[in-house]
Amino acid sequence: MRRKWSGMALALGALVMSAVAHAAPPSAEMLSNACGGCHGTNGASAGPSMPSLAGQNKDFFIDAMKKFKSGERPGTVMSRLAKGYSDEQVVAMAEFFAQQKPAPAAQKAAVDRAKVAKGKSVYNSACKRCHLENGKDFEEDTPVVAGQWLKYLQIQMAEFQSGARKMSEKKTEKVKSLTADDWDAVAHFYASQK
Repeated sequence: MRRKWSGMALALGALVMSAVAHAAPPSAEMLSNACGGCHGTNGASAGPSMPSLAGQNKDFFIDAMKKFKSGERPGTVMSRLAKGYSDEQVVAMAEFFAQQKPAPAAQKAAVDRAKVAKGKSVYNSACKRCHLENGKDFEEDTPVVAGQWLKYLQIQMAEFQSGARKMSEKKTEKVKSLTADDWDAVAHFYASQK
């Protein structure tokens, strides 16, 4: 009989410990693992149409997730995925990715050197006040754009230019005179940065 009670006590203890372990909230690293399928391990993207999140501006990440969640920012998959995270989880992921070492993309598409030179000029006249150090650093809620995949940058530039993706008033004023060639050139410039 004593052995039976010992076995039941042991089983009950294991059940309680299992429930306690199961109740622990997921860590920021664990939450970020769900992003790895598209954005790469620890936010280092391996796909040309997906941005790297490693080293990304925390405030930009939070703002982007809120906009995906509300539908203000277009996104096929992200609009649905963002709705599954609480505000606290988004902040935890933002902090996790901000602490990761940036990983410039190993560009699969050829970066055009002539466009890079033109893009540097466009950057100097329209972008460098917010996208600091050739896009490697940021001001306020702007993203790190240096070293992102060329294809991803071209997609984003096209969305900005067409109006599919909204810009702040400050940005709209700065880029209103840019041509399609200017947008493409600055994409090549940012993609060339390491």
